[in-house]
Amino acid sequence: MTNYTGLPAPSPEQGLNRYMQEIRKFPMLEPEEEYMLAKRWADDEDSGAAHKLVTSHLRLAAKIAMGYRGYGLPTAEVISEANVGLMQAVKKFDPEKGFRLSTYAMWWIRASIQEYVLRSWSMVKLGTTSAQKKLFFNLRKAKNRIGALEEGDLRPENVAKIASDLNVTESEVISMNRRMSGGDASLNAVVSADGEGATQWQDWLEDEDADQAGDYEAKDEMETRRELLAEAMDVLNDREKDILVQRRLQEKPITLEELSGQYDVSRERIRQIEVRAFEKLQERMRSLAGEKGLLENA
Repeated sequence: MTNYTGLPAPSPEQGLNRYMQEIRKFPMLEPEEEYMLAKRWADDEDSGAAHKLVTSHLRLAAKIAMGYRGYGLPTAEVISEANVGLMQAVKKFDPEKGFRLSTYAMWWIRASIQEYVLRSWSMVKLGTTSAQKKLFFNLRKAKNRIGALEEGDLRPENVAKIASDLNVTESEVISMNRRMSGGDASLNAVVSADGEGATQWQDWLEDEDADQAGDYEAKDEMETRRELLAEAMDVLNDREKDILVQRRLQEKPITLEELSGQYDVSRERIRQIEVRAFEKLQERMRSLAGEKGLLENA
């Protein structure tokens, strides 16, 4: 995507207050204006339109980024990663879907920040499983919820409660708690001084509204659905598979008229094949989900 010039960039030298003042200068967009700008970008790759879409949502990116200050990373860098996610969202946004850019962009912004957190914090290795990522992002909240505020190892009953709530093993809870508690910074250690006064670890508590666990669960569910879909496609013959893919599984579906020309049959016949193929696919996906114990998510 276009690397915009003139886009405000947060930096420790600049100070967070100054950055926030700069991005407030960009006006919010009315739905009609947002739609027209998104169409100009989607249809003509109008970089000016994309720039307006990005700048009008910088406040959203910054707000989401502030929910991740509890991980001891420079605020400016977290905001920068949020902006990367925002630009990716603008690049892929389809205004014809009927929802606002802000709704769509939230996923991309959070995903970009989370990947940065996991890359940057040495406590979480690249091989971390999805369950461990979920534990990493929610252990502090879980401890607060049950009043387990003591330093050091958790009491056995608290370990059992957290493991049950987050659907992980007790050994994973113990290990992650030790890794997160064993850093070289105490809650009163100064971790940032960006012109607004010294910031301590205890100031960087996670925003209760930032649902990192929900994001990872949604991502896991999408991956599971994709795997089921790929396996279930085997129930279709080549013609059914081709018609279904071209009609329902690609960004720009082909028309019935075009497919009727390809297969030399009527539009109505193509429609019948599409509907039947979709029904067969759904039935096979439900069957596979039941076999794999995933019926609730299918």
